[in-house]
Amino acid sequence: MTAGEPLVRCTGAGRTYGAGRTATVALQPTDCEVPERARIAVVGPSGSGKSTLLHLLAGLDEPTVGAVEWPAIGPRSALRPGPVGMVFQGPSLLPPLTVLENVALPALLAGTPDRAARDEARSALEGLGLAGLADKLPEEISGGQAQRAAVARALVAEPRLLLADEPTGQLDGQSASVLIATLLATAARTDAALVVATHDPAVAEQLHERWEVHDGRLVGAEEATA
Repeated sequence: MTAGEPLVRCTGAGRTYGAGRTATVALQPTDCEVPERARIAVVGPSGSGKSTLLHLLAGLDEPTVGAVEWPAIGPRSALRPGPVGMVFQGPSLLPPLTVLENVALPALLAGTPDRAARDEARSALEGLGLAGLADKLPEEISGGQAQRAAVARALVAEPRLLLADEPTGQLDGQSASVLIATLLATAARTDAALVVATHDPAVAEQLHERWEVHDGRLVGAEEATA
């Protein structure tokens, strides 16, 4: 690993699900990379391949063609817990754990002592206005609250690469603004790269670069303009 190398690089990386006549090309072969401290909005219609691209960048899925590498981080086995954080589009909290336990989990898996991990989790929850929900189970909170708790969980380990898939999709305008501000502030404080897939122009405008995905193809990146 060498300073200045990208956190993640796709080289002709694509993803097809199924085979033969039932095969679905979710992402065409793609070349892209995310440098340190990047701020990237991934935009495009629903079903265009944005989520597939983020899952490949996160190492949660493997390409069926091409390759994905993490030059500044290391092998895929080194991505979690810690260096790479992911906020999913749908519900992702573990039902048997309280909100606090869900948020503390990445820190615990990274070797942080229990008390310190819980303190970090409480701080992350407070930053997103969820301190009062710490002892509740996921089934006892709303979908929007669960989404914010999932963001807190992704932030608690202070990843070098943070990927968020439609993180504001279930939130009202005020909650969405707080969430995006928290993502940006945490990324700035920790020098993390931030990649956000979003339908919301107001979210995309807060990021420096825009990638557009259409019909499974990354058609280009351009500077985002306000």
